[in-house]
Amino acid sequence: MTLTRDYRETVNNRVKQDPELAKTLLDEATSLFLNGEPETARLILRDLVNSTIGFEELAIQTSKSSKSLHRMLSAKGNPSMDNLTAIYAVLRKELNVNIGVTVTENSEKQNQLSFR
Repeated sequence: MTLTRDYRETVNNRVKQDPELAKTLLDEATSLFLNGEPETARLILRDLVNSTIGFEELAIQTSKSSKSLHRMLSAKGNPSMDNLTAIYAVLRKELNVNIGVTVTENSEKQNQLSFR
């Protein structure tokens, strides 16, 4: 019989053991948002909230309901920029980090289509 552990439980334990993982998850979620993968980014943020501050405390600090925050950070969620900014502000404070963005040239050659 194979023993398995719930993914969320694993993430929670790893973040508690290694606080740098929380920063890495925030970095990855940010990168995914900025590169057009918001669904995955929201799911990573959800896991990060669960393993750090928790949705109840996030609700208090953002003045949003916990249920609403859960919906926003679901796969089909659609948080407004204001709500997303509020979530990031709380996580940045909790993790004691700043977020900086660097723009770089795309190293892959992009396919160009021409129509005649």
